[in-house]
Amino acid sequence: SLSSNYEAQMKSLLRIVRIFCHVFRIGPSSPSNGNDMGYNGNKTPRSQVFKVRKVYDVVRKIDVKEMNFTKHAFINQTSHEQEPLELLWHSLDEWLVLIATELMKNKRDSANITSILLKQKGPDHQDATSAPSFATAGAEGRKELPTDAVELKAYDVAGKQEACADCQDVISMTANRLSAVIQAFYMCCSCQMPQGMTSPRFIEFVCKHDDVLKCFVNRNPKIIFDHFHFLLECPELMSRFMHIIKAQPFKDRCEWFYEHLHAGQPDSDMVHRPVNENDILLVHRDSIFRSSCEVVSKANCAKLKQGIAVRFHGEEGMGQGVVREWFDILSSEIVNPDYALFTQSADGTTFQPNSNSSVNPDHLNYFRFAGQILGLALNHRQLVNIYFTRSFYKHILGIPVNYQDVASIDPEYAKNLQWILDNDISDLGLELTFSVETDVFGAMEEVPLKPGGASILVTQENKAEYVQLVTELRMTRAIQPQINAFLQGFHMFIPPSLIQLFDEYELELLLSGMPEIDVNDWLKNTEYTSGYERGDQVIQWFWDVVEELTQEERVLLLQFVTGSSRVPHGGFAHIMGGSGLQNFTIAAVPYTANLLPTSSTCINMLKLPEYPSKEILKDRLLVALHCGSYGYTMA
Repeated sequence: SLSSNYEAQMKSLLRIVRIFCHVFRIGPSSPSNGNDMGYNGNKTPRSQVFKVRKVYDVVRKIDVKEMNFTKHAFINQTSHEQEPLELLWHSLDEWLVLIATELMKNKRDSANITSILLKQKGPDHQDATSAPSFATAGAEGRKELPTDAVELKAYDVAGKQEACADCQDVISMTANRLSAVIQAFYMCCSCQMPQGMTSPRFIEFVCKHDDVLKCFVNRNPKIIFDHFHFLLECPELMSRFMHIIKAQPFKDRCEWFYEHLHAGQPDSDMVHRPVNENDILLVHRDSIFRSSCEVVSKANCAKLKQGIAVRFHGEEGMGQGVVREWFDILSSEIVNPDYALFTQSADGTTFQPNSNSSVNPDHLNYFRFAGQILGLALNHRQLVNIYFTRSFYKHILGIPVNYQDVASIDPEYAKNLQWILDNDISDLGLELTFSVETDVFGAMEEVPLKPGGASILVTQENKAEYVQLVTELRMTRAIQPQINAFLQGFHMFIPPSLIQLFDEYELELLLSGMPEIDVNDWLKNTEYTSGYERGDQVIQWFWDVVEELTQEERVLLLQFVTGSSRVPHGGFAHIMGGSGLQNFTIAAVPYTANLLPTSSTCINMLKLPEYPSKEILKDRLLVALHCGSYGYTMA
């Protein structure tokens, strides 16, 4: 149906399905008397819930009016309680198969159009302004086709292009409607499954129609939040679409994040909500960490999501200014050495969970509290004055760490791991095994990297596995209880599925904000090497481009070259490298067409090709900045 009120129709359908899914859930799953009745004396058997005549009429109306049956096989059979809705699922399956067929035909037609257009241009007719010439090879050389044949070919191309446009129109007209029905199908499948489990039938459905669903998401990524909730609730399905999601602009993903995070909250559209005296967090300034931990642990989680009211004991002030101050002080207290929760990393500006934090008997409760504070801050768009190592942001996101992350806590050890990967260790006599010595409260203990590791030698063939297991021991296993406790608190306010929309660099910006960057200080503390000098034309173009960049793009440039979005206290003169203080450095690289800038983050070096113009330099630099976080390697 192309009716203008389809949105109201879809909302009505989803509302009806929601109601009946709820009724289905409240009925007993295994009646003792043989009668499948709802609770509290409900006389309607649960198996009849989906057979209500009115629902059948609604579904039949939608089915007849909006969808044409084809001869495709029906996906999985189910129990008889949803038989009327099975008509709708049947038509949904057929529509998706039909669209998939059109998409495949479209691809073939596009390939044919391209082939025809290429044949139109001979070797001597390659420029865009020349008229197409259809020719065939003959004994006398090239021979022009008759005029009517040319017209026929042109008509064929136009027809295929028109068919291509028609296919896109069909998708545009049906995508939102079909997506709403897919949401209803997911709801009905889910209501028959235990909490937290995804229906095998629905997983099979998604796998079967993978190409069409990806087409819908590519055309309108916001559909994930409108109808494809299963992508946010089922990690096994979300992974199939993650590359599409991550390709969306950071700003758009932030808007989707908060829109979904706050969806359905009461009073969310009120500018001012009266504060209940019992909901105020009353904390003591002289013991702000412990008193805040106590009151937050006792507070109602749902109410904290809606809003925070803080008052310091003995003071009358309240409001957003007090809330901001509370977050600011707490973020500094979280990394206070007195609590032994976090240790400073090698760069002196970031923090990593302390593997020996158990010296504090309450350390896991405090880690859980730290997670709650960061989750609350992110929920309410409050910035915290604290930065973590890249590996810890990865732990929050569920991204595996790699050997490059070791540099944040032990640069020399990271260099040793890099050396092992870069060199043939077959005849060096290193006698390494899959066990390492590690410091536990000042005493060295041998820890196996895997069962029987002490008797397994590291060889050229298994060295990559050794490096990965060493990395996991240093960066994950050694602090696993601390990570788990932190995430337990963090996930009380931020669902794991939503935070996966971002990478570790973006998460840092969400939590700690975008730092101010002084370009003059940056320029003053930059060195040049490999042929560049301060007065070179390319260097002047580079700094002109930096001046033109937005603040966000400057942060991306700083991250791209140094691995960090922060300028340390004292400015660019205090930037740390792998072996101590290391100024921002620009090195010359011979130019070839389309060559992108690269970087060596361990020595804060930007390898800048000798571009022929400022415009090309800016274009290539921006491409590198927006794609570079997905392509790091060790130099």
